[in-house]
Amino acid sequence: MSEHRPIRSFVLRQGRVSNAQRRAHETLLPQYGIPFADSLLDLDKVFGRNAPRFLEIGFGMGETTTAIAQAHPQNDYLAIDVHTPGVGSLLKQIGESGLTNLRIIQHDAVEVLQQMLPSECLDGTHIFFPDPWPKARHHKRRLIQPQFIALLSERLKHGGYVHVATDWEDYAQQILQVLSNEPQLVNTATDYAPCPEYRPSTKFEQRGLKLGHGVWDLVFRRR
Repeated sequence: MSEHRPIRSFVLRQGRVSNAQRRAHETLLPQYGIPFADSLLDLDKVFGRNAPRFLEIGFGMGETTTAIAQAHPQNDYLAIDVHTPGVGSLLKQIGESGLTNLRIIQHDAVEVLQQMLPSECLDGTHIFFPDPWPKARHHKRRLIQPQFIALLSERLKHGGYVHVATDWEDYAQQILQVLSNEPQLVNTATDYAPCPEYRPSTKFEQRGLKLGHGVWDLVFRRR
């Protein structure tokens, strides 16, 4: 009898890892990375202080995460992604910028939330442009699902927020429905929110906007 495997919101593609990314991954992950473990993190110990804490899920090549951490040195940021090229890229940026308020876990975000993060430990969570899995038969792989949002909401402090941004309209509609149906959360806007000042616009996003593509931001707070 085969063991039931959970549906993953990601596929570990064999993307090319540049020499610089590989070098950063090998040399800086021991310093700025946190190994996955089946035990709760002491975030004060991880960052060496008590400060507002924010979770970044799926950071791509890390430019946005780096920019946010640089602009808000009073906050601590925990970034989660599974893809080695992106992890290597973000580690390279951390090393070059000398950032002390950013740490990385290279693992499945669902398992990190379940096993490593205590309840009510986060002031906010950023999920910017998650994989839209555009084919209808793959929608079940989308990260933003009711069970995931319920779990994530439990890790937010009261008043803490979850901010999701997407450039796929049908995914934006699904996200709005899922977040609106979560009883722990309340929308900060009527439907979609104006882009908060802390989220920098990416080159990819600016190119899409020039082509007439939309971007939808959703910001909900925990009651």
